Amino acid sequence: MTIHVFDDMSRTDVLDHVERAHALKAQAERDVLACARQWAVLHHPDHPDRCAALSPRSRANARPAGAEGTPPITEYAASAFAARIRTSPYGARRLIADAVDLHHRLPRLQAGIEDGRTSVRCARHVAEATRELTAEQASWVDTEVVDIADGRLAWKRFTGIVKGKVAVAAPELARAKELAAATERGIRLSRVNEHGIGTLTIRDHITTLLRATAGIEAAAQALAEQAPELSRTDSRLAAFATLTNPEAHPDLAVGPVRAQVRIDLSLTPDSPIARMDGHGPVTTAWVKDVIAHLGGRVRVTPVINLAHQAPVDAYEIPAALRRAVHLIHGGDIFPYAPHTGRAMDTDHNIPHSEGGATEAGNLGPMTRTHHRIKTHHTEDGKEWECRQPFPGIVVWRDPYGTTYVVDHTGTRKTSPPRAAPGTSDRPGEDFRKGAA
Repeated sequence: MTIHVFDDMSRTDVLDHVERAHALKAQAERDVLACARQWAVLHHPDHPDRCAALSPRSRANARPAGAEGTPPITEYAASAFAARIRTSPYGARRLIADAVDLHHRLPRLQAGIEDGRTSVRCARHVAEATRELTAEQASWVDTEVVDIADGRLAWKRFTGIVKGKVAVAAPELARAKELAAATERGIRLSRVNEHGIGTLTIRDHITTLLRATAGIEAAAQALAEQAPELSRTDSRLAAFATLTNPEAHPDLAVGPVRAQVRIDLSLTPDSPIARMDGHGPVTTAWVKDVIAHLGGRVRVTPVINLAHQAPVDAYEIPAALRRAVHLIHGGDIFPYAPHTGRAMDTDHNIPHSEGGATEAGNLGPMTRTHHRIKTHHTEDGKEWECRQPFPGIVVWRDPYGTTYVVDHTGTRKTSPPRAAPGTSDRPGEDFRKGAA
C-alpha cells in the first residue's frame, strides 16, 4: 500500500486500518515467539538432527534455555536467530528464554497467547520476572496475573502488580534481593549527552540520601537569599557544587584539592564540532569552557591516520593499532551488536594461525560473547565467518549461508546469488578467499 492510498482515507477508514494493522503486528509477535521456542527445540543437544553433528564441547556447554529445569539448548544457538530478527545474540537469548518459560512454566499465559487474548509483551515480562522462582511459584503467579495480561493496564501498573505477586510467591527471595540491594552502593558519572550535560548517579541507603538532600536544600535556600535571581534549580545545583567541591567550600581549612580529570576529545582545527570519546559530538565552544573550568593542563596528540596503519608481524596488537581499529569501526562488528565501548576483544577476522595479518583490514572489535560465537560456534559443521573487503566494511556469513554487511551505518542482510543446481548453496572457499 502506498502513501497515496492513505491520502484518500477518512477518519473512520484510518481507525479501521490501524486496528487491522495493529492486529497483524500482534499476530507477528506471537509468531516470532513461537519460532523462538521451536528454535530452542531444534537446538536441544539430544535432538535427532543434531546428535551426530555436536562436538563434545558443544554438548558440555549446553545450558537451560530458560529458567532452571527447562530443556537445554546449545551454547551459541541464538546467534543466527538473532541476526534474522535484527537484534544481538543477547536479545535473542532473552526472547528464547521467555518463549521456553511460557511453554513449560506459565501454561495459562501461553494459552492466552495462542488464542490471542494475552499480550506478548505482558507475557514476556512475567516470564522474565519469574525466572528465579520455582516452577510451583511461577505457576501461582501465572494464575494470579493471566486475566490482566491482555494490555488493559498501563505498563507501570501492570509491572507493579507482577512485582508484588512475585514477592508474595517467594518472600525469601524478595528479602534476599533487598539485602543484596543494600550492598549496591556507589557513585558514578553516566549518561553524558550530546550537549555535554551529564548525570551523576548516587546509590546509597535512603536515609543517607534524604540527609544529603536536606543539606542541599538548606544550602540552596541560603544561596537563594543572597542571589534571589537564581532559579530553584540553579540554586540547588550551586549548593551541590559548594558542598562537594573543596575549592568552593566555605571552610578554608579544608584546603584545595585538585582532582585529575581525563576527557578524550578528537577535533580538527577548522571544525566547530569535536567528538568526545564514548559520548559523541560536542561543540568546540563547550570544549573551551570545559578547559577553562578545569584549569588543568591540556595534552594534544596528533590525529591517528586511519588510512596508513602499518601491519604488525606478530599476533599481539599494539595499543595504537587497537585504537585505530576502534575508530574505524566505532563499535562491535557482530551483526546488530549495540556495544560501542572500548572494553572489547580485538578479533583477527582471518585467524592469525591461518595466515591472517595483524592489520587494520583484518581486525575488528567484538564483545567476548560475540568473539566466542565466531571462534567456537558451529551448526552442522559450519561456522560464522567474517571478512573485510575494505577496512571498516565487514561481510559476515552465518552457518546457514545468509550474509550480512556491517559498516558505520549499521547491519544489512544481503541476498547471495542462488547456487547452480547440484552445487552447494554455501560457497565456502569463495568466501574465504574472495574477501581475504
